Amino acid sequence: MRVKPQQLAVPAVFAGLLACVVALVYTGTAAAGQLADPGAITRWGLPLAKTIHHGAMATTVGALVFAAAILPRGLKPTRTDAGAGGEHPAFTRTMNLAGGAATVWTLAAAVVLVLTFSDVSGLPLQTTDAYTTGMLDFILNIPTGTAWAWMVVLAAVTASWAFGVRSPAGIAIGAVLAMVGALPLSLIGHAGGSDDHWAAVNGMLLHLVGVCLWAGGIAVLACLAGRLDAPAPGRAPAERQRPVLTGVVLSRFSWLATVAIGLVLLSGVVSALLRVQSFADLASPYGVVLLAKVALTVLLGVLGYLHRRRTIPALLAGRISAAAAAWRIVAVETIVMAAVFGLATVLGRTAPPVPELEPENPSPARFLTGYELPPPLTAESWVTSWRIDWLWVAIIAILAVFYLYGFVTLRRRGDAWPVLRLVSWLVGLAALFYITSGVLAVYGMVLFSSHMVGHMALTMVVPFFLVLGAPVTLALKAVPARTDGSRGPREWILSIVHSPVSRVITHPLFAAANFAGSIIIFYNTDLFRFALSEHVGHELMNVHFLLTGYIFALNMIGADPLPKRAPYPFRLVVLLATMSFHAFYGVSIMGSESLIQASWFGSMGREWGADPMADQKFGAGAMWGIGEVPTLLLALGVMFAWSRSSEREAKRRDRKADRDDEAELAAYNAMFRDLNQHDEELDRRGPS
Repeated sequence: MRVKPQQLAVPAVFAGLLACVVALVYTGTAAAGQLADPGAITRWGLPLAKTIHHGAMATTVGALVFAAAILPRGLKPTRTDAGAGGEHPAFTRTMNLAGGAATVWTLAAAVVLVLTFSDVSGLPLQTTDAYTTGMLDFILNIPTGTAWAWMVVLAAVTASWAFGVRSPAGIAIGAVLAMVGALPLSLIGHAGGSDDHWAAVNGMLLHLVGVCLWAGGIAVLACLAGRLDAPAPGRAPAERQRPVLTGVVLSRFSWLATVAIGLVLLSGVVSALLRVQSFADLASPYGVVLLAKVALTVLLGVLGYLHRRRTIPALLAGRISAAAAAWRIVAVETIVMAAVFGLATVLGRTAPPVPELEPENPSPARFLTGYELPPPLTAESWVTSWRIDWLWVAIIAILAVFYLYGFVTLRRRGDAWPVLRLVSWLVGLAALFYITSGVLAVYGMVLFSSHMVGHMALTMVVPFFLVLGAPVTLALKAVPARTDGSRGPREWILSIVHSPVSRVITHPLFAAANFAGSIIIFYNTDLFRFALSEHVGHELMNVHFLLTGYIFALNMIGADPLPKRAPYPFRLVVLLATMSFHAFYGVSIMGSESLIQASWFGSMGREWGADPMADQKFGAGAMWGIGEVPTLLLALGVMFAWSRSSEREAKRRDRKADRDDEAELAAYNAMFRDLNQHDEELDRRGPS
């Protein structure tokens, strides 16, 4: 029996809307307001439109991820992704699904934008000039309106991209572009108003990314159910394409879903702790809807686990058909996931039991940073002061788990992988966690010196240990190559390493210039203020300086493959120049009498510690001092690698000499004998 998408779409949409309506009635969210009522259309239409919006966005993300990393493009088996024999029907349907879902996403985002203004303003939908002017002001000047306007633009660009792009790199870019849609959503609603703004935003961002990958993948499977093993229509039996095993596709999605479930669970715990602080809070309307959502989410996780342990092995062994597997895996999960979307939409409009109100008279530090001024920095603070950055916690956990998986895979296979590389990788991740969530993250917002110490450690200390771990080499050894034309982790790693962008940013000269020049550009422009005042800017700063330091260290001492490597003498010259540059820039800041970002560091209302100018000079000195030690270690690493390279070259020459009975040395000696004989012959002849 062929499973048709509409057989799953209708009950899924019904389940999602029903859950949304029931939750709205229970929480009273759709009831008319006492002070200003935007009307029944807005009260009921906004949550329903958001449910459709979230489902369409997740489907778009899932479809593009499937096309980029799970499904093969061509009809014939090949080790490349050139689409041999024409596009596979499953791939074509997935890309059409991405374009169609992105179109629905665009329309739903536009509806949500209009209804959100009506809801915020308390005005029913109108067509008057005053209403239109108010909506324009809402879009241009109110963060919520701006976020939804950007969402409309992002969805429209993604829709056009999905319909017009078919190259592997283009599809991957489209998937990333679609996932960026989680960012505006994470900055508004309960996340934007939480007392711990950063934790709330990061938790919501991780939650949305996990849900999009998980729910979007299930939606794609629903649309492909029964089609993966089906032959292409209109082809003779001898010309039919190689069937894509449903079990293979499900196995690949299962790994992705495992990561997504981890993100959903982690972010769910973070969000719950921020908004529900006692068991009594669970009895509130918000708590009841939250418990229902958690129960359905756990049910989905259990179903996924059972499918991974039972259904997929049975399918791979041929004990059940592809259609039966599709019904088992997709049918129930699609309906349950749609209900989860409906509950999540209502949860976002329901007031949590913990108030999310700013203090009436915020302190200068809270007004600037969103947090109260921390206590004086002491020796004990370096151990006790924490502000967990859940985004980096998730990244660090994923990197640690996958590295350990690769390490264990090689060991079980009988291949060697140095334990010191594993230790170095874990030490680097531990340092990254401490820098992004420890005392430097807390005091880096109020002290220039703490910010500079964290910056230098992030760009020079952490990359040193991570590069020694050689993660790319480990991945290339541990992850098997695909032979069906799809791009898995190994294929994407090789594609990125050999891409034109990689050849530019990893070039030794560019890496050195970027490593040294980023500091001047960052601290002497408004980029510094953007990183201080905006959470997005702060995270982008962390990503930039971590990658900048990693690429620079990779050029110096890395064992992972690069398009071009500089000779060892050039590396030492670059390190000497970098050390001199850091010293020069640090001394220039120490000698300056102008306070960097004076409106920030000079307006904290801080009464403890050194004054802002003295603290800035101390930070400049820390920049100079901290930069010298990692640079010296890099120089020692370059010299050690140079020595090892010379030893390997000598051994290679010795082996070659043993193989050809030292033919090269014999030829060298023969040349000197010929020259000597030529000189003797000239001596016998005498002067002419």
